[in-house]
Amino acid sequence: MLRANTLIIVLCSFLVVFQAQAAEKSDAQAQKGPILITGATTGIGRNLAEALAKKGHLVYAGARTDGEMAELNAIKNMIAVRLDVTKQDQVDQAVAFVKEQGLGLYALVNNAGIGGGGPVLVTPLEQQTEVYKVNVEGVYRVTKAFAPLVVESKGRIATTGSVAGIITNSGYSAYSGSKHWVEAFTDGLVDELSSTGVWVSVIEPGAYQSYIRRSSVLRDFARVEAAGGEITDAMQQQYQQAAAYELSLKEPHEVTSAYMHALFDANPLRRYMVTPDQQTQARTIGTKVQQLVELNQWGPHSYSRDQLVDMLDKALATQRASE
Repeated sequence: MLRANTLIIVLCSFLVVFQAQAAEKSDAQAQKGPILITGATTGIGRNLAEALAKKGHLVYAGARTDGEMAELNAIKNMIAVRLDVTKQDQVDQAVAFVKEQGLGLYALVNNAGIGGGGPVLVTPLEQQTEVYKVNVEGVYRVTKAFAPLVVESKGRIATTGSVAGIITNSGYSAYSGSKHWVEAFTDGLVDELSSTGVWVSVIEPGAYQSYIRRSSVLRDFARVEAAGGEITDAMQQQYQQAAAYELSLKEPHEVTSAYMHALFDANPLRRYMVTPDQQTQARTIGTKVQQLVELNQWGPHSYSRDQLVDMLDKALATQRASE
């Protein structure tokens, strides 16, 4: 009985120490400074914003409407910032607001994005351009504006990409193209900020619960109504199907976990692919392998299988050495 009581005391003591260490770690993270998240009202952005705020981080949460701002402001440790990433004046005002708070900025999360686009030959140019205004120009505009604050704190910049930046089909050429740009943007920014102490990452989720598909359908509705048309029952059914599909997906907690690592781990990664299932992981990696084969098909400087395997082994060894 004495031995059992002693074991219980030891276990309880360990639990207390562990909880204290976890609390200290959370406090240390929170002390790093505020984090700004664009597109924080729904989906991945909202999930991440709430998780950070719950851990005690001050979150500047990007929103576009009065209603969204009121909802975000009601959450502890969260301050809503009006921020349409396609509008330079709102970006400038957001920067001025953050500076006025006098707390600096530890991290920028470029999460705002939209879906849409469609097959090249049948989709109006303005619908393709709409995607790039948000997913490409918006990321560029916001990063350019807030990077000096992040550099000052030697913090982190992370952007929501997608596995669609690697795999695509005809219906998603604009969206996939914008996310493929995020891949190049990340690599370029890593090089640009290499001497500043700022770490740059891209988070590449698969299909998780969000509002992006419903938002795309609603934008189609707005275009129809603007042209004097009416929303038909078939179109309403399309929205219901999009909603049912999105709500059937996993909540993006796994994506938030990847963001937490990118924002706070002492050894962050450049890329975080986060998929809800093994099939998506296999398809994405398989696409990269197929692209490697295609790149190696042409020209006098192609590599043999053994040479390619040697390159892979060296890359894996470098990765293991950095862990």
